[in-house]
Amino acid sequence: MSETWIILGATSSMAKAFARAVAERGDGVLLAGRDMDDLKRTAADCAQRGAAVAEAVKFDARKRESFAPIYKRALREDGMINVAVFVGSMPPQEDIDADPSLIEGVVKDSFTGPAEFLQGIAPEMEARGGGCVVGVGSVAGDRGRIGNYVYGAAKAGFATYLSGLRNRLTRAGGHVVTVKPGFVDTGMTWGIEGMFLVATPEKVAA
Repeated sequence: MSETWIILGATSSMAKAFARAVAERGDGVLLAGRDMDDLKRTAADCAQRGAAVAEAVKFDARKRESFAPIYKRALREDGMINVAVFVGSMPPQEDIDADPSLIEGVVKDSFTGPAEFLQGIAPEMEARGGGCVVGVGSVAGDRGRIGNYVYGAAKAGFATYLSGLRNRLTRAGGHVVTVKPGFVDTGMTWGIEGMFLVATPEKVAA
């Protein structure tokens, strides 16, 4: 029986590479994000690669009302429900220094939004045998750096949340994996100076 992956932030390069990989093994994908046109193109690609289900669904980490329709759609599928989280935002630290109100959006995108979504789907995952959660963290969360410490703080919180969720879902037979890929060639890192050992989205997704 195929599994169904809810992929949050599915417009990112890493998320698309991950979606292609699971589609090729026959799993279903619910591609969640804000840009529906982009998501639909990825869904069509995944369908051609063999995905059991390939659909675009609206998701905004800052709007909890977008969560329930995704839960409802996922529950229509049999088998394990898995979630992969590629959501996050990292405005320049100097912009945050100039406008501290930007912190709220960073925290919602990178921590509390995904955490709240996972908390809502966790009971169904437990009921179905645990499932799998893949959460993309960041080495920025390992210690505060002057260039991105707000983003790092949000990612540190998300990593700690995933650690607790891991303890919970393991008891039901599930798995929670936190991935900290370092520098990846994505839109978020485009134009940043001083990057080295940059990985491709496909390499990280594998």
